[in-house]
Amino acid sequence: MLEELPTLRELFSLEGKVAIVTGGSRGLGLEIAEGLGEAGARLAITARRESFLQEAEAHLRQQGFEVLALQGSVADEDAVEAVVRETRAHFGRIDILVNNAGTSWGAPILEMPYERWKSVLDTNVNGTWLLSQAVCRVMVEQGEGGRILNVASVAGMRGALTEALSAIGYATSKAAVIGLTRSLAASMAPHGILVNAICPGFFPTRMTQGLLDSAKQEIARGTPLGRIGRPGEIKGAAVFLCAPASAYITGQILPIDGGATA
Repeated sequence: MLEELPTLRELFSLEGKVAIVTGGSRGLGLEIAEGLGEAGARLAITARRESFLQEAEAHLRQQGFEVLALQGSVADEDAVEAVVRETRAHFGRIDILVNNAGTSWGAPILEMPYERWKSVLDTNVNGTWLLSQAVCRVMVEQGEGGRILNVASVAGMRGALTEALSAIGYATSKAAVIGLTRSLAASMAPHGILVNAICPGFFPTRMTQGLLDSAKQEIARGTPLGRIGRPGEIKGAAVFLCAPASAYITGQILPIDGGATA
């Protein structure tokens, strides 16, 4: 008798799952939260700014998703512990963590202020680590595995994306996130916790707006598909890497960049 395989709907379903999405109030984080919600997950979103957070919460609730909005910085250890504690208290469990919160600072290498360098690494690297460690503790205790999806960047895969971009702290931080993803995946695999990363190229977000205003055509010319990313082109990959469809995938880095790193 042939073994009955899961249906495609089952492979991409997140019904009954609880997902934390950091930096989920706008941009790619909000798009990922929407995708997870569409797949059936209940959502906890975080952000530093209350105004953006309230707007995102209302937007997600209008779509019929169950949402818990939590304000705080991922670079603050106490705030991270509060996010994990409150999410678990509200939903009873945590199944998915999306480490999306990030920041950047542009300046020529010889002029980069140390305090700006440090603030970028504190958020992008330390924040990713703090959330991952705290959520892994919960997932190990639950004993049912889990998923961690880190949002890195093609900036962490290449030395220079464009002459118009001078953000060495950001590139360094995203390279560190890639290394963290691989190390965490190998370490947590015995617990059934799968850890992967996506590396977006250039998408229209608040963080990239200034750069795209001045260098959009240059960036498009350097991309095989001849354009920057569009809204909606991230969430499909994010859902895949958080869903049963990717049950045999861990420690992998997926560029979503129109072929720029090909």
